Formats: sequence, C-alpha cells, structure tokens
Amino acid sequence: MEVNKLGDLQTLVSLSKRRGFVFQSSEVYGGLNSCWDYGPLGVAMKLNVKKAWWKAMTRRRDIEGLDAAILMHPTVWKASGHIDNFTDPLVDCKKCKSRFRADHLDPSKPVCLNCGSEELTDPRSFNLMFKTHMGPVEDEGAVVYLRPETAQGIFVNFENVMTSMRKKLPFGIAQIGKSFRNEITPGNFVFRTREFEQMEMQYFVKPGEDDSYFDQWKETRWNFYLSLGIDPDNLRFHPHGPDELAHYAKAAEDVQYKFPMGWQELEGVHNRTDFDLSQHQKFSGKKLEYFDEVAKEKFVPYVIETAVGCDRLFLTLLCDAYREEVSVDDKGKEDKRIVLGLHPSIAPVKAAILPLSKKPELQEPASKLFADLSDDLDIQYDESQSIGKRYRRQDEIGTPLCITYDFDSLEDKQVTIRHRDSMKQDRVAIDQVKNYINDSFKNYGE
Repeated sequence: MEVNKLGDLQTLVSLSKRRGFVFQSSEVYGGLNSCWDYGPLGVAMKLNVKKAWWKAMTRRRDIEGLDAAILMHPTVWKASGHIDNFTDPLVDCKKCKSRFRADHLDPSKPVCLNCGSEELTDPRSFNLMFKTHMGPVEDEGAVVYLRPETAQGIFVNFENVMTSMRKKLPFGIAQIGKSFRNEITPGNFVFRTREFEQMEMQYFVKPGEDDSYFDQWKETRWNFYLSLGIDPDNLRFHPHGPDELAHYAKAAEDVQYKFPMGWQELEGVHNRTDFDLSQHQKFSGKKLEYFDEVAKEKFVPYVIETAVGCDRLFLTLLCDAYREEVSVDDKGKEDKRIVLGLHPSIAPVKAAILPLSKKPELQEPASKLFADLSDDLDIQYDESQSIGKRYRRQDEIGTPLCITYDFDSLEDKQVTIRHRDSMKQDRVAIDQVKNYINDSFKNYGE
C-alpha cells in the first residue's frame, strides 16, 4: 500500500467544504476575501483545539485565565507602540494598479509581482489596525481600534489578576480571543486572515531569570505539539535574527511547521522584557510593579510570551493528519482511502454509530446506544448507504472509531468496533463500549 501525505492546500480546501469543516464567508454573495466560516465539524474541532490549549495552560498552579474586551482605551495602543509601529510598507504598480508589501519585492530590482512593471510608487506606511468609532458621533475623540493582538488586554490586567488571585512571581495569564489585522497580503486558506483567534500566555518573571524561563517555555510548547500527534519531522525552531526582532523583544523563536507552502510560523515564543508593563505604567501613571518580599525590592517584571493562532493550529492539525492510502487489488483496480488521522482529543467526532440496516429492530437499539454515549462524547449516527461507504465518510472526517450494530448484536449483545488507523475490528459487549472507547483514547498511539 502506498501512503501519500497532503500535496497542496487546495485539496484541503475542497475536503473542508465537502465535509463541513470550513466554508468561504458570505459565499452566496461571491465571498469576502480572506474571511472564513467554520462549519459544523470545523467549529467542533476548533473548540477541541482551544480546549487542549486551555487545559495545557491553566491546569497548573502558576497560570490564571482571562477574557479581556476586544475594544480597549485607545491609549493602550499608543503605549504598546501599535499606533506608531504596527505598519507595513506598501507600493502600488502604476501600470496594473496592483498593491504589494515593499519588503516582498526584490530590493536589487523591485518590479510588480503581477505584471513585471518597474513603474512603482515610493513605499508608504500603512497601519494594520482596524479603526472604528464608539458612540453616536464620528469624531477623533470617539476613535477606537479592533485589537490586533490579545496580549495588551493581559498586560493592563496584570495588577488586577495578581492582586485578586494572590499570585507571586513567576506566574502567567492565559487568554483566547479574536484579533483583527488589516493584512495586505492574506492567504493560504486560514493560515493568514484578517479576523483570527489567538491563544496567548504572558508569563511574568523576575529580571535575570528570564533567559531560563524562555528556554523552559520553548521545551514546554514543543512537547505540547507532540502530545497532539504532530509529526516532529514537520516541526522546527527558527530563532529571530537581529533584523527580525520586534521592537519590544530581547529574544524570539518561532515554532515552525512544514506546510504545503513551506516552513511557516506556527507559534512565537518571545522574551518581551519589561517593555509592555513599563509602557503602560508610563502612559497610565499607575504603578505596575512587583514587590519581592524576600529581597525587599520592587521591580517591573519581565515577560515570556507564548502566542499561537488557533486558526493556524487548526490548519496545522488538518495538514499533518491528512493522508491518502492507495492500494491495488489482484485485478489491478486502484482503491484510494482518504484519512484524517487526527488525535482523538482533536477529532470533531469521537465515534460513529452505524446500524447495519435501516430495519427498526436495528435502528432502535442503535439509537439507544447513541443516546447513552452522546452524553459524554461527540457521536454521529449514520445509517445511509452501504457500511463501506459510511466507513470511508468517517475516515475522511477523522472519526477514530466506528461502532456497527448488526443482526448478531440482537443475540450476543455485542457490537463491532472498527479502528480508523489500523482498520482493526473488535467485538465488544454493549455494556463495555464506553470503557473500550476511553481505554482506546487513553492508549492512542502506543
């Protein structure tokens, strides 16, 4: 049997629409560029991604959760540097009117990426934040921004969380939330979009201890991706050089994934120093210091940040899980099985109940089994078409287990459970199905 991995993103885009993972936003009106809607399976899988991250971050003694507002006081973005520095250099082609980021052009001979013309405008800065107005009057005093990152909501709540939860350094604050960037060159499906969901954690440490915690969080985040079943051969760290570092960063490394379009950033691990808290302390006039009771000293903490896009991790998991198994029978006929080998914790459907026939004597007990299992697990019930076609549908959406209720089940009170990856089948007593599923997921990959 030949096994082929994902070759291009368009294959995944087609599967996502066909099986209800992701749809083009406003498709009935021709769509809106770089905006996507998550369908029934997509929203379930995305929720699983967020649950996995939230569990990894907050089920520990040193990290608390937060959900800050999307709209914030406009001075927040002045203090953070986003109003002055969050820009892309743009050029326009005078011939075909196309627009590009200047840093995407060949500096030795900049030409239009669309038509090849050398007639380009001089670069000009374009701020990536979406601007809107609060209140009934559109004047400068009412200007607010859709946040371009969730991190600032954490920084301005540093004192609130530390005091209310009685935290001592080191400790972190984790948040999942929507962010918005008016990207000039979005694309590659949900990899880069103008509206996206971030999963960020800011870890506050004593200056001088930041390098150690930076290394610890690199290892922790790497192990998180391995726990989701991502192939380590498709992962690597990319350290930022001096020309790549953000204005606030002492050090930064990206966890990169090998997408069909090449190595791209999945997550950033950054040493933000005391830049953010110092800036908000300066602009707000409020002290954002920590008092070390042992050393009897006050200081502004350093911050180690881990930041990953939920949509980007969603895409990573789909890319890594996709495979085509091609086999040829004795007569030379080719058969292709499309499989999403998703980790059970991420799969949108954990198991499918498949009565062998639509006859009532099978429908009724199969429906009861569905009801018994659906309280604890995301289950599908499917009785249309042949059992083989139903297996293939479940393989394609990543369902780890298929449970077939057949006529023998009426007599022996057992069902057949088929495994997605190995296609192994076990006969299991109906009253032991839940335990069997839990054990299978617990030991997945062993």
